[in-house]
Amino acid sequence: MEGGAEGRHDALTHRELQAVATTVSTIVLRCLQERALGRLKEQLHARRRRKLTQDPCDGAEYVTTSEAVVELCYTLCCGVIPRATPWWWVKRRTGGTWEDLKQWDDAKEDYFRDKLRMSPRVFREIAEACAPHLQRRVTFYREPLQSDQIVAYPLYRWASGETYESSTCNVGIGRASGLIAVRDVTATLLREDRVADRTSKRRFSIVAQVVIDMDLRVLDVHMGYPGSCHDIRVLQLSSLSLLAEEGSLFRGPPVTLPFGVKTNGYVLADNGYPPSEWMVVPYGGINQHVDEERFDNKQKVARGAVERAFGRLKGMWRLFLRTHKTNLEMLPQHFTAVCILHNMLIDAGTPFDENLLWEVDANGVRRCGDPGIEEPLQPVLMMMSTDEALALRDALAERLKHD
Repeated sequence: MEGGAEGRHDALTHRELQAVATTVSTIVLRCLQERALGRLKEQLHARRRRKLTQDPCDGAEYVTTSEAVVELCYTLCCGVIPRATPWWWVKRRTGGTWEDLKQWDDAKEDYFRDKLRMSPRVFREIAEACAPHLQRRVTFYREPLQSDQIVAYPLYRWASGETYESSTCNVGIGRASGLIAVRDVTATLLREDRVADRTSKRRFSIVAQVVIDMDLRVLDVHMGYPGSCHDIRVLQLSSLSLLAEEGSLFRGPPVTLPFGVKTNGYVLADNGYPPSEWMVVPYGGINQHVDEERFDNKQKVARGAVERAFGRLKGMWRLFLRTHKTNLEMLPQHFTAVCILHNMLIDAGTPFDENLLWEVDANGVRRCGDPGIEEPLQPVLMMMSTDEALALRDALAERLKHD
C-alpha cells in the first residue's frame, strides 16, 4: 500500500504543522520564563540571607539603619505614630464582636467604647487583673477559652443588655460557657476590688442603696431587698448604718460649724430618711423660711450627683436600664461588679456619651431612659429625729447663709 492514497493520510497537514509549531513555541517560552523567575527568586533569597547574616560591625550605615528600624517598631507599638486610617466604607465581617475586638487599627478605640464602654487600655488592665482567677488548664479534649475573651463577654452583656442567646453568638462562646463567664468574672471583680417585690408603680424591683461622692464615684453599695421594703429598713440592715453607729464611717478630723456644732462628716439624703447625726435631709414643707429654702435648694443640687451617677452607670451598662428577666440571686453581685467597673472608668478618665441615655420605644419615639430613682411618697416624720441631728442641719443652713 506504499505510495497509495491511504498511505498519504498518515502525514500531517499544513494547518496541523502550524498548530504543533505554535504549541512547541509556547512550551519553550514558558520554560524560559519559569527558569528566569527561578533565578530571580534565588537572587532575592541570597540577598536576604546576606542581609540577615551580615555582621553589625561591617559598617556604620548598617548599625544606624538597624537602630532606626528598632526605634520605629517601638514607636508603632507604643501607639505614638497613628496607624493607617481604615476604610470606613468597608464593613467588618470577621466573625463576630470578639473577632472585631481583636483587630488593630484606628477604629479599635471607638469600637471598644461602643461595645465595652471602655478603651482598649482599660480593658487590658481589667483582663490582666482577672486572668489569674479565670485561666483554665489545657486538656487533651479541647483548648480552653482565653481569659480576655471570658472578661469581654460579661462586659458586652452588661453594656448591651442582650440576652444570653444573642450575645453569646457575637462573642463566640456557648450559652453554658456564657453563664459560667458572668459568674466567674463577677466573683473575681468582687474579690479583687470591694465596694465598701413590687414598688408603688406596681413593678417588681430590688432596692439598691448607693452612696455617691461629688465625683460620681460609688462609695458604698447595699442591694438585695425587694422593692416593697422601706428605705429606712434597708438602711438599718446595711453595713453603712453599722459603721455610723460604731463611729468609724467618717475618719476625718472634726470641723466646727456655727452654733458650736462639731462634725467629722455626713451624708446627704432625701426626705425618705429621718435626720440623724450623720445624715442630713431637707427641711421640706411649704411656706418655708428663706434660710430653709436656700438650704433645701443647695442640698437638692448636691444630691443631683446621684442622678448623674445613676444615669452614667445605667447608660453605659444598659442591662440595668430596662426591665429584664435575670437571676435574682446573682443580680446584686452583678450590680456591685458594675459599680466597681464604674469607678474604674471614672479613674481612667473615660468620657460618657449622653446619647446612651436615649432609646427608642416600641412606637418609634426617642425618649430618655429612666434611671430608676424614685422619690419618697411622703416625708418621714421629724419626731424620729434627735436634737443633735436638727442642730447639725441648722448649723449647715447658717453656714450656707454666709457663703
